[in-house]
Amino acid sequence: MTDQTVPVETAVSPTTSQPTETTFQTDQVMTIAGGHFVHDTYSAFLSPLLPVLQERLATNYALTGGLAVFAQIASLLNPFIGHLADKISLRYFIILAPAITGTLMSVIGLTSSYIGLALLLFASGISIAAFHAPAPAMVARVSGDRVGKGMSIFMAAGELGRTVGPIVAVAGVNWFGLGGIWRLALVGWLVSGILYVRLRNVSARPVAVGERPSWQSILPHAKKVFPVLTWLMLARVFMQVALTTYLPIFMSDVLHSSLWLAAASLTILEGAGVVGALATGTISDRLGRSRVLFYLLGSAPLFLIAFLYGPSWLALPLLIALGLTAITPQPVFLALVQDEFPDNRALANGLYLAMNFLIRALAIWVVGLLADRYGLTNAFLWSALLVFLGLPAVRFLPQKS
Repeated sequence: MTDQTVPVETAVSPTTSQPTETTFQTDQVMTIAGGHFVHDTYSAFLSPLLPVLQERLATNYALTGGLAVFAQIASLLNPFIGHLADKISLRYFIILAPAITGTLMSVIGLTSSYIGLALLLFASGISIAAFHAPAPAMVARVSGDRVGKGMSIFMAAGELGRTVGPIVAVAGVNWFGLGGIWRLALVGWLVSGILYVRLRNVSARPVAVGERPSWQSILPHAKKVFPVLTWLMLARVFMQVALTTYLPIFMSDVLHSSLWLAAASLTILEGAGVVGALATGTISDRLGRSRVLFYLLGSAPLFLIAFLYGPSWLALPLLIALGLTAITPQPVFLALVQDEFPDNRALANGLYLAMNFLIRALAIWVVGLLADRYGLTNAFLWSALLVFLGLPAVRFLPQKS
């Protein structure tokens, strides 16, 4: 099935290099977002189950949190998947990912060894990478000239999946036991069937505007954009890791919460992140990417510090505030990358995700080691303070007209 016969793809006029169709295709955006929701519901199974896995495996914080690294190490493949996605349509990567990721993440309770679990998570990471590298390019293609809005819907769906995921995982353990949650994989296969019906004729390639740039031709611009993004990611990723990876363990070990309450805290955080992700990309279309990022990065660490040392009755509203600020810059980053590399969107997105993985993997180990040596509270505090070092980088970001 070739891209030239796809009826929903953006047409290009033979007399101009500009796309002739800039319509925001709501039905296709929502379909891809729905697949993202289900896919990320499964990928969110790990964090809420870390307290149970830590007890089963008898590991420290660094090794327990390091399981998330194995689930993300395949992100190093994202530039290569993205480069391939700019040349051929990888729609079937997007279509099959919910089924494959759902199956792999639903059988994590069937292994009792650290190495076996790490290998299983690595395999699921390949499926996760295969989805996330081409999917934003597909969203950008069907979003017309409203890429920020499309990224907001796409990322909000992912946040919603990560909101539901912890509760689904804990509920599955309560219903079937840790070794019985494999039954939850059925939903992933059903959703992949729906995606096949809806997306089999939709291209995952960027709109063709002439000869596609090679790796070498985009490097000069990448050298201007990605160092600034790296600066920002280094500053914020430690706080992001503390909240999205270690929050259930913090609730269990520091606040002595039950597994349900620990999972609920992550659900509250991610639930607020849905609203934030839905808003930030769209708002950045109007106010600018840099301004929105400055507000988000400036306020999030203050909320985390208040959460650590404030009264217990403020915990709920502060978790909501953290969800609205700490984990919602991602749509803005993705929209910025799509803006700057319109002809190589999948490749640029793959480079961004690979860099994000390397920095995030480092942060997971560092936060875990700090927690082992100085305690989780101090690790969370230092993660919050690091964010302020990234604020000066915002002024160096490219401006979208």
